[in-house]
Amino acid sequence: MPTPVTIALDAHGGDRGVEVCVPAGLAMLREHADLKLAFVGQRELIEPYLQGAGIDGSRYTLHDARQIVSMDEPPAEALRKKKDSSMRVAINLVKSGEADACVSAGNTGALMATAHFVLKTLPGIDRPAIMVPVPTMHGRTYMLDLGANADCSPEQLYQFAVMGAVVAKGIENIEFPRVALLNIGEEDIKGNEVVKGAAALLSTSQLNYIGFIEADRIPEQRADVVVCDGFTGNVALKSMEGTARLVRHFLRQEFRSSFYGLLAALVARPVLRSLAGKLDPRRYNGASLVGLNGIVIKSHGGADEMAFSQAIRTAMLEVAKRVPDQIRKLVQEQVS
Repeated sequence: MPTPVTIALDAHGGDRGVEVCVPAGLAMLREHADLKLAFVGQRELIEPYLQGAGIDGSRYTLHDARQIVSMDEPPAEALRKKKDSSMRVAINLVKSGEADACVSAGNTGALMATAHFVLKTLPGIDRPAIMVPVPTMHGRTYMLDLGANADCSPEQLYQFAVMGAVVAKGIENIEFPRVALLNIGEEDIKGNEVVKGAAALLSTSQLNYIGFIEADRIPEQRADVVVCDGFTGNVALKSMEGTARLVRHFLRQEFRSSFYGLLAALVARPVLRSLAGKLDPRRYNGASLVGLNGIVIKSHGGADEMAFSQAIRTAMLEVAKRVPDQIRKLVQEQVS
């Protein structure tokens, strides 16, 4: 029987907090016999969901935390004043070894600051980064950083590349993940000095570095890992999300414009349903805060039960693949 995995859940994170986190956690306990959960939050709000859930009480624990980090709270304030928040206590459980990973849909800045303060970064890693898989024509590509570090040095982009390669290899079972730097052109003369410096470092590394990539080539999955600073990555990701919404809007508009449009929609319904499933952002929910000495997964703040469950799956997978240990090992190999 597989070794049980324990995930700490920040029950008050996100727009809907307990009403999404706890039912999603219970659904995952039913789905995975090797999963244990540590629900963290205000006891009186969580217990009603647990009572009568039909789940063996030995498979979960409840850790009372009285404070809640709001979605618009400055990270420094949360770090200094919210030491008994559900977010902080959940991360503390990872630090103490009582949990293998933490999942939170809470304030991204506060989560990153708290996780960085409590867990620290791995040896050889300056800053943690936010990484997510994005859907492509042939599977998915991992992008980082997507918002944690607006300004980066060439060395930090190089570190992001190492971390992204570890995750792509472990999660997607790609022996030599193709790593690219996001740039305004594919030619060597394009880009700023930071990107050019990172390219020089990657060109002499043991990674499978394939050069620069433009944003419009990412959906073609020309690379398995795309590296960029947090400002550029966040803009690129939001542009992709906006384009997907725009396409859905135009499709609905055209199908509703006439009787023949409605008829075409009925005929195309199976295809449209399949397309919607492939582009459903809930299937890709769960951003990894890579580079930390522990596993922390950020769920989208507006996640529903399905999306939050996917974030828990991401945490379980990273635990199984021992992502921090693999990053530590590859960093050591790259510098030796």
